Amino acid sequence: MIEAVERLAAFCVGDGSGGLAGGNPAGVWIGTALPAPEQMQALAAQVGYSETAFAAPQDGGWRVRYFSPESEVPFCGHATIALGAVLARRNGDGTFPLTTNHASISVQGRRDGDTVSATLLSPPTSSVPAPAALIDEVLALFGYTLADLDPRLPPALANGGAGHLILALDSRAALAAMRYELDAGRALMRREGYATIVIVHAETAQRFHARNPFASGGVYEDPATGAGAAALAGYLRDIGWPHGGAIDIVQGEDMGVPCHLHVDIGPERGSPVRVSGSARLIR
Repeated sequence: MIEAVERLAAFCVGDGSGGLAGGNPAGVWIGTALPAPEQMQALAAQVGYSETAFAAPQDGGWRVRYFSPESEVPFCGHATIALGAVLARRNGDGTFPLTTNHASISVQGRRDGDTVSATLLSPPTSSVPAPAALIDEVLALFGYTLADLDPRLPPALANGGAGHLILALDSRAALAAMRYELDAGRALMRREGYATIVIVHAETAQRFHARNPFASGGVYEDPATGAGAAALAGYLRDIGWPHGGAIDIVQGEDMGVPCHLHVDIGPERGSPVRVSGSARLIR
């Protein structure tokens, strides 16, 4: 079954010569029926990427589940972008309905020569302020203090298909210096039910730099996180941030894996957002 997995990098950037570089690797498995959960978990561990998407036909669309090397996750953005790219390559351009464990979403795939781009429609979004005691614990995990935070963007618990903690820093240097102990981060994130912690710096109102520790899945850091981008966008809308209808997120820079995510944000509080990016095959 390992040979059935396609490997793609999602949220790639241009390489300066007409091709694509960077991006977050994801596995994509497509079959007539989903394997047993323990088989999907074992296969995701063998693939070794932060997530692998498993999809099978269901009711005119696709049933999809996502597994990290250590656990199932409710929603994964970059693996959904990779899945959309595979479906477009196999079936032609189109919008593909997806059913996750908790939501009905979709992904649109578009081909342009050897390049495939995709746009996912997220589950509904939500956010609430983070409790003060939790903020103190998270700051200690990363070695930050309250003085490192951007007061315009208070810490929050946000969801765009999976749970995330949003932590905004007031300098790009502080973001670049992000460090933590994996075991301690895993314990905190699993206790609180976070997929990742979304750590960002607002370069402008519409351009963000991000890092996403993914210790809950056994991964120190994700180079591009579509679910985190959706949660961040919903949070920005909730607090009245002047996003102008869209944001761009630059991620992976501090890992040497450049990634770009674009998020379109509608005006209705709590409504889904659209996260877009390019994908390339990993050969």
